[in-house]
Amino acid sequence: MVSGLGLLQSSPALAHYPLMVCEADSQTIRCEVGFTDGSKAVGKSVRLIDYDENVLQSQKADRFSKVEFKRPSGDFYLQFDSGHEFPVEVDVAEL
Repeated sequence: MVSGLGLLQSSPALAHYPLMVCEADSQTIRCEVGFTDGSKAVGKSVRLIDYDENVLQSQKADRFSKVEFKRPSGDFYLQFDSGHEFPVEVDVAEL
């Protein structure tokens, strides 16, 4: 007799979590988003937010899973919320 219980268990190999890598110069911030399984995050939103929780800019990842923002004055952080697990955040101090 074959048991179907194995089909109901989650596999760690199938899990994927959001990732975001950003770099900046004096005028531009560039980020690439994706998942730990190597898949892209095309069309997913990345937001640039100030510390008063105002969304200053928002972009959707292009076909290469990349976004680009004009660097604002003042402090901010970037947030990639893939809708899966917790959002990824990168603080201006980490750039």
